Amino acid sequence: MTAEITRLTAADAAGEIIADTFSLDEITSWLIPPVEDRLPIQRRFFTMHTAHALDHGTVYGIHESGELSGVAVWFTAPFPEIPGQEEEIASFAGEHAGRFGVLGEQMDKLHPHEPHHYLAFIALVRGRTGRGLGSLLLEEHHRRLDAQGMPAYLEASSEASRRLYLRHGYVDMPELLRLPDGPVMYPMWRAPSPQTPSV
Repeated sequence: MTAEITRLTAADAAGEIIADTFSLDEITSWLIPPVEDRLPIQRRFFTMHTAHALDHGTVYGIHESGELSGVAVWFTAPFPEIPGQEEEIASFAGEHAGRFGVLGEQMDKLHPHEPHHYLAFIALVRGRTGRGLGSLLLEEHHRRLDAQGMPAYLEASSEASRRLYLRHGYVDMPELLRLPDGPVMYPMWRAPSPQTPSV
């Protein structure tokens, strides 16, 4: 089956896929302990960030037989904060908003300042993992970064995703992101690969 990658122009479908993919991971469990609250809150959160990336980066979708199977959300750094972000998160996260604030602060402390592209989220529809779709999404943008001589940064949210990124040229940053009484994230950096001159 051939997969097709396109640039998305709307945020809702991507936000749904990312929320569903991450609804059971350790970071989401720490952010929103009640299971029943996770999807509604994370849909709003991820859709908000994806909409921001449409203006300040690139959002890719990978399609199989015309159906959206996964997404990747990239920002071109430096990029502005989402206007009214704290108030917006408070409006939909309620009592959990404080933890979103802690996560944001910890991420900001470690985020590099030099120009780069930031992979905020990559997610596949359930049942479509293990088929190389995530690698195809990464490679699509890495080609662009390598052509521009531009590095990339991300925070891997698990050991499994960290291993994927290591295979694609990322290396661990010196410091881990440790949430209070919670899980660890792995900040990672990818230098651009030298381009082979055409003969």
